Amino acid sequence: MNGEARLLAPLVPTRGYFPDFLTPAEGLLGMADALAALRETPAARLCDELSRLSTATRPLPSWIRAMADGDTRALGRLAGVLQRYYEAAVAPYWSRVQGRIEADRATRGRALLDGGADRLLASLPPMMRWRPPVLEADYPVDRDLHLGGRGLLLLPSYFCRRTPVTFHNPDLTPVLVYPVEHQAPRLTPHVAPERSLGRLVGQTRSAILQGVGVGCTTSELARRADVSLASASQHATVLRDAGLLVTLRQGNAVLHTLTPLGAALLRGARQAEGPAYERLA
Repeated sequence: MNGEARLLAPLVPTRGYFPDFLTPAEGLLGMADALAALRETPAARLCDELSRLSTATRPLPSWIRAMADGDTRALGRLAGVLQRYYEAAVAPYWSRVQGRIEADRATRGRALLDGGADRLLASLPPMMRWRPPVLEADYPVDRDLHLGGRGLLLLPSYFCRRTPVTFHNPDLTPVLVYPVEHQAPRLTPHVAPERSLGRLVGQTRSAILQGVGVGCTTSELARRADVSLASASQHATVLRDAGLLVTLRQGNAVLHTLTPLGAALLRGARQAEGPAYERLA
């Protein structure tokens, strides 16, 4: 895997410009669609974006220069390298990544429902500041992105760090990729997942897990499960230690959302128990 990571390094430097064609809009549909779109990148666009990259870094490897010259075999090689890198470095951890992304989406969606677009933009991480009608963002270079009546697609990213990024080409769909919140190291001793899962029994935690829904605060969770605030917080901690919930801080409150594992557990229980499960919960 280290060899293939070295192959990709010239295309994605640690700082500065990297080609827009590496992040096609079809990526929202999944890895297969993203790679299919990448293979169809027009030769003129490849030449333009890769030539800009070569001025910002050391000379490009021969296979990347061949790709800039329109060699479709080199483009196919890039797609293959990206696929293998994804399978080795991303796919095994996808559940964790998706959990953080869904938690952020729940936070933004709640802000939108509570206060519209203004509340949504104001809820973004602190490296972005909503000062109507301008959204300011810490950015590696000084630039302005004018929407010109177009919408702005906000994309939370597990791998984006410190500052948001956007496309270099202003004619592409306006996209702002921003970092999701990463959990700080726990101050309490780590609880092994198998021990936590062993504690997940009883009606209360079943009600807590179901009560989370598409996201709720601890106070809302207590009301939905008909337990005290302290009890809701304690049970949410156990569920979080088991990898079934993600908790994000939102102002003075915290927002709990299901992880993919938590959602799968609920689906499996409902399918196995049917109406009896609903009565138990």
